[in-house]
Amino acid sequence: MPKAIIIGAGPAGLTAAYELLTQTDIIPIVIETDAQVGGLSKTVDYKGNKIDLGGHRFFSKSERIIEWWLNILPLEENSRISRNININYHNQTFAIHPGTASHKTDGEGGLMIRPRKSRIYYKGKFFNYPLQLNWKTAQNLGILKMISIGISYTRAKLFPVRPEKSLTDFFINRFGKTLYETFFRDYTEKVWGVSCDSLPATWGQQRIKDLSIGKVIKHAFRSIFSRDQTIRQAATSTSLIEQFLYPRYGPGQMWETVAKKVQQMGGTILINHKVTGLSITGDHRVTSAEITNNISGEIQQLEGNYFFSTMPVKELIAQIRTETLPDIVAKSAASLEYRDFLIVGMLASNMALKKRGAPLTDNWIYIQDKNIRAGRMQLFHNWSPHMIADASKVWIGVEFFCNETDELWNRRDEEIAASAIREMETIGLLHAKDIEDTVVIKAPKAYPSYFGGYENFQAVRAYTDTIENLFLIGRNGMHKYNNSDHSMLTAMEAVANIIAGRKDKSNIWDINTEDEYHEEK
Repeated sequence: MPKAIIIGAGPAGLTAAYELLTQTDIIPIVIETDAQVGGLSKTVDYKGNKIDLGGHRFFSKSERIIEWWLNILPLEENSRISRNININYHNQTFAIHPGTASHKTDGEGGLMIRPRKSRIYYKGKFFNYPLQLNWKTAQNLGILKMISIGISYTRAKLFPVRPEKSLTDFFINRFGKTLYETFFRDYTEKVWGVSCDSLPATWGQQRIKDLSIGKVIKHAFRSIFSRDQTIRQAATSTSLIEQFLYPRYGPGQMWETVAKKVQQMGGTILINHKVTGLSITGDHRVTSAEITNNISGEIQQLEGNYFFSTMPVKELIAQIRTETLPDIVAKSAASLEYRDFLIVGMLASNMALKKRGAPLTDNWIYIQDKNIRAGRMQLFHNWSPHMIADASKVWIGVEFFCNETDELWNRRDEEIAASAIREMETIGLLHAKDIEDTVVIKAPKAYPSYFGGYENFQAVRAYTDTIENLFLIGRNGMHKYNNSDHSMLTAMEAVANIIAGRKDKSNIWDINTEDEYHEEK
C-alpha cells in the first residue's frame, strides 16, 4: 500500500490524513513533535480549565469546511437553532438550519452555536470590533477626533500614496492617517514587533483585503446615529459572523476527535517525534524522512510515496539532504522570520470592570494601548461555559506577541504572570487580589512574518514546487498567515492533486488569496 508521511498533526496535517483515508488507498503516518495533537489549534487543559491558544472561531465561507466540521463533531442537541444561519460561499448560500443533524451530549459534547462579541479597549473605553461609526463611538472619541478622522480620510482618498510600498501606505489609503494612528498602528506593531513602515503592503492585501470605510464614510453623519452600520459588516445578512461554531471543550476537541478517527481507519500518529532529515533524489522526489523520538532519542527512517509538510519552512529546508539544493533557497529559507506568542491563563474570582453590574460577555478584548505590552485578552468562559471548572469564577488569557530572544519570553513563568497581572490592573480590567491561579503557555513560531527574508520567499516556493511528491500545506508549512479553515483547504487541495495526478501546485497556493476564501467582503 502506498504511504504518505505527514509532518505535523495540526489542522492541515490531520485534514490531509483524514482525506487520504476517506478518498484514497494511501496510508498516512503523521509525525508530531508535541505531546498532543492540534498544533496551534490545540486545547491546553490546566487543572480542568481549558486554554484556546488562538481564539479559534469555527467559521468559514467554505461549505465543504462547515460540513466537514459538522461531520466530525455534530451540533449538540441544546445548540439547535430556531432559524437559518446563512454562510455565503461562491455567491451561494449554505444554511445551517433547524433540521441540521445534532446529537445528545454524552459527556464528550459536540459543536455549539456561540455568540460573537469582541471589542477594542482604548483609553479606558470600549469600542465595538469591527469598528462602528455610531453615536457611542463619537461619544468615546469626541467630536473633534471624529472630524479629524473624516478630514484625514478625505485627504487620503484625494491624495493616496502611490505605489503602496508599506503597510502604513496600505492603511492610510483606506482609513486616513488619524484612524490609522488611533486604531491600527500601535496594535499592528505590537503584534509584529516592527514598524508598519517595515511591513509590506502585500500583508494588508492578503489579510485585510477589502476592509474599507468607503461605503460608510460617505454616510458618516447618518451612521453616527446608527447602531447597525459597521466597517466590515455593512449590509451583511445574519451569519456565523455574529454566531459561530465552537467545540464544547475548545478547538483541540475537534483535532483530538479527527486523530482518533484517523487511527481507527488505519492511519498512524507518532507524537513526541520530530523530523530530523528529508532525503531527496536527483529526480526531485522525496524518498524518506528521518525521525527522532524526542524522549528516547531513537532514530528511524520512514519511506513514503508522498510527503506533506506543515513544519516551519525554515526548518524544513534545513532538514533537506540533497546535493542539488540551490544556495539562494537555503539562504532565503534560513533568513525567514517568525513572531512567537505566549499566553498567561488567569483564574480570578471576578473581573474588575463590569457594566451595570453585569459581567463582560466578550470572547476577546483587543488592548489598544502602546504602553501595555499585552495585545489581547481572551475570556475563555465566554467561548464555552465548559472551558472553566468552576462557573462562579472567570478564566481569562492575556496574550503577548514576542520573539524567543526577547527578555519577556525568557523570564521565569512566575515573573511573566506577575507582569501580566500588573498590566491588567493598570488598565483596570483585573485586580491582583482577585487572581487565584496562573499558568504560562508558550507557542514558538506562531506567526510567519512578512518581512526580513520573506522578500525572497518566491525562490523557496519555486524550489519546493519542483519536488513532485512534496506538498507544503498549512500556516507554517507555507509561511503564510492562514486561518484554520484555509489550512484545511490547502490539505484538501493537495490530496485532490494526488488523486488527479496534477503536478501544478498553484491551486494550493491560491488558498487565502482570493476573495472567496475570506469571511467578509
